[in-house]
Amino acid sequence: MSSSHQVPQWLDQATFYEIYPQSFADSNADGIGDIPGIIEHLDYLLQLGCNAIWLNPLYESPFRDAGYDISDYKKVAARYGTNDDLAALFAAAHARGMHVLLDLVPGHTSNEHPWFRQSATDSPNLYDDRYIWTGNWIEGGDGLPFIGGEEARDGAYIVNFFAFQPALNYGFAHPRKGWQAPALGDEALRTCDAMLDVMRFWLDMGADGFRVDMADSLVKGDDEGKPYTIRTWQYMLGQIRGEYPEAAFVSEWGRPDEAFEAGFDMDFYLDWRWDGVANGYSMLLRDTDTPMLRDGDHSYFNADSGTSIVPFLGEYEPRLEAARKAHAYFDLITCNHDTMRLVPRLTTRELALAYSTIFLMPGVPFIYYGDEIGMRYRNLPGKEGGYTRTGSRTPMQWDNSANHGFSQAAADALYLPVDEREDAPTVAAAVADGNSLWHHMHAALEQRRSTPAFAPDADFSVLFAEEGRRPFVFKRAKDGVSAIVAVNPGRDGETVTLPDDDGSETRTITLNIGGAVLDGTTLTLPPQSFAVLQ
Repeated sequence: MSSSHQVPQWLDQATFYEIYPQSFADSNADGIGDIPGIIEHLDYLLQLGCNAIWLNPLYESPFRDAGYDISDYKKVAARYGTNDDLAALFAAAHARGMHVLLDLVPGHTSNEHPWFRQSATDSPNLYDDRYIWTGNWIEGGDGLPFIGGEEARDGAYIVNFFAFQPALNYGFAHPRKGWQAPALGDEALRTCDAMLDVMRFWLDMGADGFRVDMADSLVKGDDEGKPYTIRTWQYMLGQIRGEYPEAAFVSEWGRPDEAFEAGFDMDFYLDWRWDGVANGYSMLLRDTDTPMLRDGDHSYFNADSGTSIVPFLGEYEPRLEAARKAHAYFDLITCNHDTMRLVPRLTTRELALAYSTIFLMPGVPFIYYGDEIGMRYRNLPGKEGGYTRTGSRTPMQWDNSANHGFSQAAADALYLPVDEREDAPTVAAAVADGNSLWHHMHAALEQRRSTPAFAPDADFSVLFAEEGRRPFVFKRAKDGVSAIVAVNPGRDGETVTLPDDDGSETRTITLNIGGAVLDGTTLTLPPQSFAVLQ
């Protein structure tokens, strides 16, 4: 069964900015970012070139996993403000033509959620089957992680990630034990209906959709290709789309063929490098087992790697084809809250080439807050279950005032310490410097916005990619308008011959990093250069 629906039209013009709310802007001087702080900076996002926002979880939580352990799906955490504040954010964004996605966490809750507290009692109640419980206290989890001996209920509960994140019950693909309910059975569908109720609550308030956390992990023991999880999402999305046709759904899945069959509008690359084997994101930006170190990094945009674009295309193009067949989008990200930032391993010039390139590829761009100014990954002690991820979640650096303009609180009261080094990048400095990473990203986003050739679904064809050589040249085309994008991330100059039957010789360079030159059909790409030809 394949999903077919109309992708919300507003995604055609969207560029997303991911905000980690704890760390973006603190309006009340308590050291933690909040919703009013986000509202104050909406115009900045538009200035950069972003007209859509993905907010990491804002819900009530004990914050043992930075808000991904939810104790009330329908209430904004007090640290961020109120439900009225979030409604005000929706309204302020919509007034500017912007859209806002919330982070939906459907697979688990906090063990402090009222659903779980009821489910954990030794008395029958409406939430008996909302979570996955073994049959008795001494029975193991049948190969799944479990916690026993903590609750009054005679049984152990299955967890998804941390011990305090009990798994919601979407059933088992192949139940083997008496306590394992079937996927899409009555128990599983009641969980689905509860999650649909959560979606409706926020969509009615003004949310424009959801990025869905661990979207591929609902059904336990699922088969290769996740058929039961796919059918579960088809059940939920099939209902919600009829009620909210303009709501967008983005999956944390990383396998677009599966995500799109499930009914999602978009999927994006995750930071995957398992057993030394990199996916497309890592091939481009972090192909190393030591992401803090430059030596040994084979990523394409590392000027010293010598890596061709060919391996990336072999991994990427089948995923892109899956998106095309589904009339959906497979997206590239700069980074996210679970991924080490690329600085300091990659240089500003390398990032300018990388971001300019991926912004002009198919799909919808996602920019992680602070990446536009080259914020650094910092090796910090774990905070709220962040562990090594904590170093990518530090306060936004707005200017050179106290705490870099993030907060007026005392430095020791901040959610995380700011980067106090003298050369710490700031928005103010980046905007003032016409050659900064910020301006390179802004220019690429403007190219994307201003021509149909860079629409998310515009055609993509490779014009140059060779083993042993560094350049990558591709063409985008839609509605009779085309553009060529060329990049050379290497240390040596390169010359590429463009097709002679495509009018290449009549094109002009509309975006240029590093002094690329077009002479007829001959494109000269100096070391570490990038060009757009229209």
